Amino acid sequence: MPNRKRKRQLLSVIGPVPVSDHSSLDLGRIASVEVTSEQDGYPIESALFEKQEHQGWRAAVSGPQTIRLTFDEPQNLGRVRLVFEEAQNTRTQEFVLRWSTGLGGSSQEIVRQQWNFSPDGSVLEIEDYAVELFGVRVLELVIVPDKSDSEAWASLKSLRLA
Repeated sequence: MPNRKRKRQLLSVIGPVPVSDHSSLDLGRIASVEVTSEQDGYPIESALFEKQEHQGWRAAVSGPQTIRLTFDEPQNLGRVRLVFEEAQNTRTQEFVLRWSTGLGGSSQEIVRQQWNFSPDGSVLEIEDYAVELFGVRVLELVIVPDKSDSEAWASLKSLRLA
């Protein structure tokens, strides 16, 4: 488990390719993470680190949330895998994944995706992307949990990078 000092809370603010967890980067050793909020019992570590239980991360407040990874050294990324799960509420979620080569620099969008969750059918969203990103210093995931602006909480089952 990473040192607690490597996590901070933020102020409010391409085709599918299978990814094996065995080839994932060890984010706890190479990156710091910032998150807008996190619910007790659902820390961001459980979505980012393979050794954690797989309950995933959940926001402590409703509305858009940001998860930002800042790498200690520039990274070359070939794959990004995101897993979202929602078994109780019907909602349309949108996420945006961005990256930057500099700290505080302008970012470039990798993907913007919407997904309709429904307890009667679609409860799991798995997004696997083959990418060619060189010199990545910052990777940012912004989740809008419900496009209809109803009160909904963002969550992330897992994020893996290779």
